[in-house]
Amino acid sequence: MPPGDFDSRMRQIDKALESLSDEQLLPAPAKGASPAAAAQVAEQRAAVRTWPAFLRLGLASALGVGILFWPYGARCGAGLAAYLGAVVAVVVGGAWSAIWTWRHRTARAHVLSLLLVLWGLVLAAVDVLPRAGYAKPTADHPATWACVP
Repeated sequence: MPPGDFDSRMRQIDKALESLSDEQLLPAPAKGASPAAAAQVAEQRAAVRTWPAFLRLGLASALGVGILFWPYGARCGAGLAAYLGAVVAVVVGGAWSAIWTWRHRTARAHVLSLLLVLWGLVLAAVDVLPRAGYAKPTADHPATWACVP
């Protein structure tokens, strides 16, 4: 099988799976099924729901966008520590949603989650690298961590 053919076939399979609802993927147990079998099907259905993964992605994305409008000074000292803490929250939120989107096989949402992690790492690098001596300091991103008068 040529490599291009494999990729196109996988895209077709992904499309087919995305078009199915949770009930179609895990049908209801048969009429005469035991209560244990019914409980097992209900547990599997609960595990397949994708809306929690999208909710996590939405929350993490809101934090990633909201960090652009950081209302406090983040040049040095406690303001910088609070800002970097919020940036860590963006990275953790992106990783959190990436794990859930991977588990629920939502490819597009997973890519967005990974982009959110990358966005958080870029935000952290902008403030950490000049202070670590790796990048050129500027007026907004000086080479010191503490506020020195």
